[in-house]
Amino acid sequence: MKEVLQNKNLSVTPLRLNVLGIINSSLSALSAQEIGEKLNEYNRITLYRTLKSFISSGIIHEIALAGLDPKYALCIDECSSETHNHQHIHFSCTECDKVLCVEAERMPTIQIPNFSIESLDIQAKGICNNCSE
Repeated sequence: MKEVLQNKNLSVTPLRLNVLGIINSSLSALSAQEIGEKLNEYNRITLYRTLKSFISSGIIHEIALAGLDPKYALCIDECSSETHNHQHIHFSCTECDKVLCVEAERMPTIQIPNFSIESLDIQAKGICNNCSE
């Protein structure tokens, strides 16, 4: 995790290492509150600043789904401070409220006359594999 921060020219601090470790070890996207609950001691403002710096550095991306607090998940290697390049669907389970980044074999190509699409965010709701068993 230290290398990720160093590669993005961010200072390596205990809080940043802990937050990055928590997000990295989670199987689903996490809200700031969920991340905070896993930290021993933290300042809420510092946590939000840390998340913001991770987003602007291309380490994590924010997932904003209607009716839910924003969630955070790791970015892929192609993300940078200039662009977040995600080719996946954000799946929200209606049973457990987990939000998952699900890779898609092919993302749809959408063209809108007189518009230039720079990114496409696809959200799906349903029941995840764990809840359907």
